[in-house]
Amino acid sequence: MTQPLPPFMHPITGMVCEPAACTEDVVRASLIEAARSMQQLGINHGSAGNVSVRWHRGAADGMLITPSALPYEQCGVDDIVWVSMAAGQGTAALQVDGVRQPSSEWRFHHDLYVRRADARAVVHTHAPHCAALACLPQVQQQGIPAFHYMVAAAGGRDIRCAPYATFGTQALSDHVLAALTDRRACLMAHHGMIALGGALESALALAVEIEWLARTYALALQLGTPALLSDAEMDRVLDRFTRYRADPLDDLLAAEPDAHGRTAVPS
Repeated sequence: MTQPLPPFMHPITGMVCEPAACTEDVVRASLIEAARSMQQLGINHGSAGNVSVRWHRGAADGMLITPSALPYEQCGVDDIVWVSMAAGQGTAALQVDGVRQPSSEWRFHHDLYVRRADARAVVHTHAPHCAALACLPQVQQQGIPAFHYMVAAAGGRDIRCAPYATFGTQALSDHVLAALTDRRACLMAHHGMIALGGALESALALAVEIEWLARTYALALQLGTPALLSDAEMDRVLDRFTRYRADPLDDLLAAEPDAHGRTAVPS
């Protein structure tokens, strides 16, 4: 008698599901759930922000992304938009499949997937403390420095801030990609933040972590000038993160499941 295939963790969403059940509609539903959860997690408000996952249809490379100007509470699986990776490359027109237009910020999602093989999910939010810090000239120039070892969760010794450009433009996408060089998250000047991950759950968890760091750094600045960890210490932290798992945030949250009141990401 043939034994049924065991449940497995979907490589894009991070959800544990039956193999036959991990359809595009399931992934679309997970995007909506993630988008709705951003407000509950305190990292977004209203219809701001956007969420996407890399999603291929046969030989066609693409992504699934939340729609433009639709409150997430009203969003259904048919409202999620598929965008081809060929969109906007050279003379290629935007190729979409959906009843709605993709998020106005589709461009930096698209460009990240084209440039970053490690990006399987992208979360962009208008997290309040990230947005507030990203309005300060000091942070725009220096980012969030190594005031806390968890800064390394973004992939380096600091969390950079991408320069400002009008939303939805190629200029903004270029700034974001530059700020994310060798990083998994960054602030966006006068705007918010962005986080990427190997799965939707890890990208969302990283976004929550970056907002906690932004809030804590803002509190520290009110008390004085924070002392900073040395480059050597941050390098040691980065090494410890990367030695345990391919996605360092997964190891981080598994090792500290109760830190900041969060639940560990399944591993």
